[in-house]
Amino acid sequence: MDQKFETQSDYYQILRSQMLADADAVTDDKQLEVFRVKYLGRKGLISSLYEEIAQAPADQKPVMGKKVNDLRVEVTKIIEEKKGTLGQKDKIENRSSLDVTLPGVASSIGHQHILTQTVNDICGLFEKLGFVVQDGPEIETEFNNFAALNIPIEHPSRDAFDTFYLDCKDPSNPNRNLLLRSHTSPGQIHIMQKSKPPLAVVIPGKVYRPDAVDASHSFMFHQIEGLLVDKHVRFSDLKGLLTHFCKKFFSDDIKMRFRPHFFPFTEPSAEVDISCYICKGKGCSVCGRKGWLEIMGCGMVHPKVFEAVGYKKGEYTGLAFGMGVERIAMLKHGINDIRIFFENDSRFLKQF
Repeated sequence: MDQKFETQSDYYQILRSQMLADADAVTDDKQLEVFRVKYLGRKGLISSLYEEIAQAPADQKPVMGKKVNDLRVEVTKIIEEKKGTLGQKDKIENRSSLDVTLPGVASSIGHQHILTQTVNDICGLFEKLGFVVQDGPEIETEFNNFAALNIPIEHPSRDAFDTFYLDCKDPSNPNRNLLLRSHTSPGQIHIMQKSKPPLAVVIPGKVYRPDAVDASHSFMFHQIEGLLVDKHVRFSDLKGLLTHFCKKFFSDDIKMRFRPHFFPFTEPSAEVDISCYICKGKGCSVCGRKGWLEIMGCGMVHPKVFEAVGYKKGEYTGLAFGMGVERIAMLKHGINDIRIFFENDSRFLKQF
C-alpha cells in the first residue's frame, strides 16, 4: 500500500509540474479556456483523479483527496490570475493602438429652448425700461383669475378665459375653487395686493385653457403680462412704451397700429398690430396677405380691478398689456405650427 501511495504521490507531482508548464504557455483567452477544460472540465484530469479516489483503499482516500483538492484549488487560482493578466494586456494593447492624431468627438452642449430665449429677450427689454420681472402661481383661485379682473361668473367673456378646475378648494377659503390660471393677468392682483404704487412689473409664465390642439392652439402655452401703475399714467404712455418695445424687438422699420378692442380688465382696450417685417406690409404667407401682424392686447387698468385690490378710487391709473410667447416667437421666426415647440425635435430646436 505504501509503495502504491508513493507511486501515486509521484504521479501528482508530475501532473502538477505539467499543469504549471501548461499555464505558462497560455497567452490568450482561447488558450486559457483549453487549459480550463483540460484540468477542470467534466472529463478533465482532475475529474479522473476523483474517480480514482473512489476506487482507492479506505486508508488512502483522505491523503489522495487532499492532494487532488489542493491541485484543483491551485488550478482555479491560476485561471483567475490569468484572466486578470490577459484582461490588463488587452487594455494596454488597445490603448497603444489609439491614434491620438485623429479628430476627437465633441460633446453635445445644450442651449436654451427657443421659448425660453424669447421670454428672456422680451423681459430683458422691459427691464431696461425699469420694469421688474415677477412670478405668479399657476394654481389660482376663481377670485384672482376671474372676479378680481372684472370677469364675474355671468360675464360672457368668461367662456374665452375658461380653464381646468382642480378637485380641491382654496385652503384659506373653502368656498373658493382652485384652477389652473388661464392667463397671466392674475399676477397683477397678487402684485397690487402686496405692494403700493409706483409699480412696473412683467410677469411671464405658463397658462392653461381647454383648447383643442392644432397648428395655432394648445391647452398649455406661455404669456407675458405687463403692468405699470402710478399717478397720472395715460394711454399715450402705453402707446409710447409698446412702440419702443416693438421697434427694439422686431425692427425700427415697422409701423404700429392700435385697434379698439374689449378686455374686461382694461378700459379703454386695444389690440396691437405691427406691419409685417418680412414683406414690409405688402402681404405674404406669414401675415396672411394682410400686411399686418397682431401681437398683443393692452389697455388702461379698469377701475374695478383697482377696487378689487383695495386701491382708493381715482388715486391711481395704470396700463397693462399681455402677449403670447409662442405667437411672438412664431411671428419673429416664421414658424407656422405651435405644436413643434413641444415635440422636442432636436432638428428644429438646434436652429435657434
